[in-house]
Amino acid sequence: MKKTFISAAAILAFAAATAHADELSDIQAQAKQLREQMTKRIADLEKRQKALEAQKSAVPTISPVDAMAADLPYKAVVKAKPPENDDICIKGVCVYGNFDMGATYIQHSAPFAAVAGGPLDTLVSKNGAAGSYFGVGANQMSTSFIGLRGKQEIADNLYAVFNLQTLFNPASGMNASGTGSIVANNGISTNFAAQNSFGDSSKGGQMFNNAAYFGISSPTYGTFTMGRQSALTSDLIVNYDPLSGSNSWSVITYQGANGGGGDTENRILDNSYEYRVSVGPVRLAGEIQAKNGGNSGTGNAFEGNVGVDYMGFSIDFVGGKVFDAISAAPLSAAQLATAVTTVSSGYGLLAATVSDNTVFSVGARYTLGPWKFWGGYEHIDYANPNNPLNPGAFLQGGMIGAVLNNTNFTTDKVLQTAWVGVRYSITPALDITGAYYHEWQNSFVIGNGTNPTGTCNTAAVSAGCSGTLDAVSLVLDWRFAKHVDAYAGVMWSQVSGGLANGFVGTTVNAQGLALANPGNKSSNYDPGVGLRYQF
Repeated sequence: MKKTFISAAAILAFAAATAHADELSDIQAQAKQLREQMTKRIADLEKRQKALEAQKSAVPTISPVDAMAADLPYKAVVKAKPPENDDICIKGVCVYGNFDMGATYIQHSAPFAAVAGGPLDTLVSKNGAAGSYFGVGANQMSTSFIGLRGKQEIADNLYAVFNLQTLFNPASGMNASGTGSIVANNGISTNFAAQNSFGDSSKGGQMFNNAAYFGISSPTYGTFTMGRQSALTSDLIVNYDPLSGSNSWSVITYQGANGGGGDTENRILDNSYEYRVSVGPVRLAGEIQAKNGGNSGTGNAFEGNVGVDYMGFSIDFVGGKVFDAISAAPLSAAQLATAVTTVSSGYGLLAATVSDNTVFSVGARYTLGPWKFWGGYEHIDYANPNNPLNPGAFLQGGMIGAVLNNTNFTTDKVLQTAWVGVRYSITPALDITGAYYHEWQNSFVIGNGTNPTGTCNTAAVSAGCSGTLDAVSLVLDWRFAKHVDAYAGVMWSQVSGGLANGFVGTTVNAQGLALANPGNKSSNYDPGVGLRYQF
């Protein structure tokens, strides 16, 4: 029995050993097979790699500048380096800005104004014909500014936003103040030979003269902001002017009245509340300015916007009503002598025409490959104010309206403006832009009695006569380095009829005296070059 058990155990042990030996052989065979497959696969990959490297070395490097398209390798692709975001930001708060300066010659311009954002008479102007100008050209292509903006998430998909921005003259370092440039010419309002360049503006020397607002923003429900911010009429000009922002070569940027719905001081609105929302391709916006109350030039204003974007085409419609709009001018010597004894001086004394303005404007643009096209139209109706202001009225930027005209429009003045433009990108870094601007006003009964029938059309009779303004511009812009571009441009502009009334060399001399043989037209041109740094 014992021997039988031992024999059975030996047989079982032998069988187990034989089974393990067979399994080990199978594993060894599989391992050998895998090694052979991997070795073959690696050899195939190395062979393909060598073939590709040999093909790459056989393709010559050809500069697209030095060769015709047919000389380039078939389907050769040069991939540009992905753009880097080098915004100057910390935790959603960004510093941004623009510097613009160069040199210019102007056929007819008063001397350079250190305090103005648009410091020269680049558009044909009343006091320009007193002489020509050659020298520093600041803010030609765009107005210099420095800004601080932020966006911070305060809840799921809800953000707090703010923007602070001030425009300045880079040649003098002074905050832009159009009203300040007017004050500088008080007492010499008719002595054109003694004047500096000046022009009314929504920028009155404030610390943040272009933007000071905050609000909340949602990608779904839109953006609501409050404070000092651009009017919707101004936004339309910015978006649809082919030479947007150019003080030297854009009529509707330089004169500002188009962006302000009739008067440039309303291009930026104080006490304003704005709401914007997009629904698919449709954009909607509404904005109001709340009046200061009392004897103040900051009156109520209401504007609305509807816009659409579709396959490279954009169009916007804006309508609005502005109450107690202000158009400022220098005081004569007699007016200044009286004003300093009768009203507060504030930050400066001004003469002003007050009106209630109704505006409608439309702008469109279309992009087709390297081509961009713009067009626009604006209709402004000026009427005497329902709420006349009194001498000593408080105006924007702390200025004081010392002499006010509340009855300038016995019948309504209608000013219409149309413009078109085209830009062609010669290369991704080089653009050429051409633009044409046309403006015309009706003949209206003006409050000073110079056009009692409202039917005249000659410059010598009245500023209320019908008249036109035409301007043609051409600008070349080369972005030769990151953040920096060089530009050159010129604009020819001409006024006629009522829009040329009071112009030196047309109806008056440099001392403001009437000419014996007045003309009916006045023109100007202003070639210039410059550099711009944007960040």
